[in-house]
Amino acid sequence: MLRTGAIAAASGLWLPAGRADARDRERQKSLKRQEQDVDYPLAEYVPATPYNYTRSNRPATCSFEYVIIHVTQETYQNTIDIFQDASKKVSAHYLVRSADGHIAQMVREKDIAWHAGNWDYNTHSVGIEHEGWVDQPSYFTDAMYEQSALLTASVCARHGIPKDRDHIIGHYQVPGTDHTDPGPYWDWSRYMDLVNSA
Repeated sequence: MLRTGAIAAASGLWLPAGRADARDRERQKSLKRQEQDVDYPLAEYVPATPYNYTRSNRPATCSFEYVIIHVTQETYQNTIDIFQDASKKVSAHYLVRSADGHIAQMVREKDIAWHAGNWDYNTHSVGIEHEGWVDQPSYFTDAMYEQSALLTASVCARHGIPKDRDHIIGHYQVPGTDHTDPGPYWDWSRYMDLVNSA
């Protein structure tokens, strides 16, 4: 019996190896599920609380017409915490980190994020938040511009949104808003060039 066990061990047939294989398979399934939870393949799924957005089935329920560009007035992590706090009643589809352009998807595109302060614009848009402050242009890094532009180009391509300034707008352009983001230091010319060359 010991000899059989030694042979099994040498050939990798010990039960712990089987359990390890099962764990690996389960981890792969989990990663696959997570990949299916993002609409943009380069994003990480970091879900907002479902109390901060409206479940929907866009575009069957309403068309996509805009991408709305925001600046958080918060850090990346604080913004995640806010979108995951049910008492805050706010969210966006995506959040872009300043330092490296990392993208978190927080609300599925089919659902309606509460980001524009105007229900009609919420229902017809994808909201992209960018870490930083409107009066601190150092937050608008090359990586942020580049990764955000790739994301916006993807959203536009997938939903038939024209890649122009009539359809890729700042939060300040939403009717009825009192917000100024992305602010005077956001380089719209550079951003739109990046979107159109993506």
